[in-house]
Amino acid sequence: MRTKMRLLGFRGAAVKPLNEEAAAELGAELLGEALVFGVGGLCLYLEYLRQAGQSRRREEHLEQTLSDLRQGLEQLQRDLDELRAQGHAQGGAGYAQGGAGHAQGSSGNAPAQ
Repeated sequence: MRTKMRLLGFRGAAVKPLNEEAAAELGAELLGEALVFGVGGLCLYLEYLRQAGQSRRREEHLEQTLSDLRQGLEQLQRDLDELRAQGHAQGGAGYAQGGAGHAQGSSGNAPAQ
């Protein structure tokens, strides 16, 4: 009872001793409330951990996707540089015609040679 009075803000108030039945009832009530608040707090904490893990996994997935896209872009850049080097090795004029012929050939309208 003294603990309950302190929690309510009554300091130094004289409290007469409770009988055994009232003390047991009050103790059971306090224990029940503590249990309910404890379980509620645990549920909130576990939900927070679940959400944080889900957010972390989503972020890792996005980072992995971005990394894959960067690697693909770098590979395409290397392929493009290699094709340009091959075109320059065959001659500058041939490279320009070959590029235009390739573009026409992919559309299906390439002139017969």
